[in-house]
Parts: sequence; structure tokens; C-alpha cells
Amino acid sequence: MELREQLAKEGSWLFRYRGSLVPLLLVMLFLPAVRNFAYPGHIWEIGCLGISLLGLGVRIYTIGCTPRRTSSRNTEKQVSDVLNTTGMYSIVRHPLYLGNFLILLGISLSVLCWWFTLITILLYWLCYERIMLTEEGFLRGKWGNTFLEWAEETPCILPKFKNWKSPSLPFSLKAGIKKEYSLFFIIVAVFTFIDVIEERIAQGKFVLDLPWEVMFPFALFTYILIGLLKKTTKVLVVEGR
Repeated sequence: MELREQLAKEGSWLFRYRGSLVPLLLVMLFLPAVRNFAYPGHIWEIGCLGISLLGLGVRIYTIGCTPRRTSSRNTEKQVSDVLNTTGMYSIVRHPLYLGNFLILLGISLSVLCWWFTLITILLYWLCYERIMLTEEGFLRGKWGNTFLEWAEETPCILPKFKNWKSPSLPFSLKAGIKKEYSLFFIIVAVFTFIDVIEERIAQGKFVLDLPWEVMFPFALFTYILIGLLKKTTKVLVVEGR
């Protein structure tokens, strides 16, 4: 089997489990990484949270401007009724994966362990390089020269802001929130968990710093409220999204 075919095969498998594999591997490395923790202060924690929330914002904006059944919106199989080339997709080919990277980067930095952050970056690239190769092979086969011309001008993961083109659909905050509200809760829950473990190591007891005493209940309330709205009402329904 040629290397490209092997990478594509691995990418197809990773595509299905991309939401859980990398986090699971990082959880296994977390406890060794946090053993020599030195408390950095609230400013560092909030800064790291800000990086992760920036990644969430990238995802929300991307999803809020893209139609249903388009590239990078599915989890079970490759689907592309429309090739996205405007909005976020005009400056980077994989904006959702850029968002994922920023989320993981913020989390890894909060642990204050250089090798944990380095492994996070390496694991991310090892897995997502194969996923992106698989996705782009599918898009190239379906859209041909249209895809090739877009890929020629648009970077893979590092944005090229001068290429910006207004999205073909107006941004819908409701569409973005509908898809990503659970991720907001997960991000805050992870930071809260890290803080609890770090405080246990630093002080020898389980305590929670003030920022997370506020953020975690807020994130939990938001998660429950939006989940109820999604299941019991049509408030978050946006036609074609």
C-alpha cells in the first residue's frame, strides 16, 4: 500500500473518532505532567481559557456561516453538497480544526508543563494531518479543479487574512450556539478539573478558585438551558443550517 493510501486509510478511521481520541490520549498524560505544578496565578489561567474560547469562537463563527451538509460539518462520513470557499474558508481550508487546535493549546498551556504542551501539538498534528488528507482527497474527487484552485490559494491551517471573502450566508449565532453549546461547557469543565487537581497538589486539599466557582455554574446552567431549548422548542432552528 502506498504511503498516501495508508495515511488516507488511517485518516478515515481518525475522522470518525477525532472528537475523543486526542483528548483521551492527553488525559493519560495529564497526571504525570501536573505532578510538578507551580501555581501561575489567575491571570495565566484566564489567559489560557481565553485562548480556548477563541478557538470556540472560530468554530461558532464558521458553523454559523455554513449551510447544512457541507465539508467538515459531519462526523460519520464525508459529505459535501457545497464546497465552502468563503468566510473562514477563504482564509484557511480547515477552520474548525484551527478552532480545535486553539482549544487544546489553551488547555495544555494551563498545565504549565512544556513537554505536555509539546506533545499536545505533536499529537494534534499527527492525527489531524491524516484527517485533513482524507477530507481533501474526498473534496478533490468531488469538486475537481474547483477544489484545486481554492486549495492553491488557501492555507491548510494557518490563516491568510488577506484572502478574506465575505461568507455566502450571513452569520447565524443561533446556528453556531445550537451546534457548539456543549463544547463551551466541556471547555470550562476541563479547566475547572485542572484547577481542582492543581490545587490538590499545591495545597494538599480539594479547593476551587474563585474564577471557576463562577464559571463552572454559569457554564452548567447555560448547557442545561440551551439543551432544553434545543429539545423542546424551535428557538434555535435556522432554515438550511
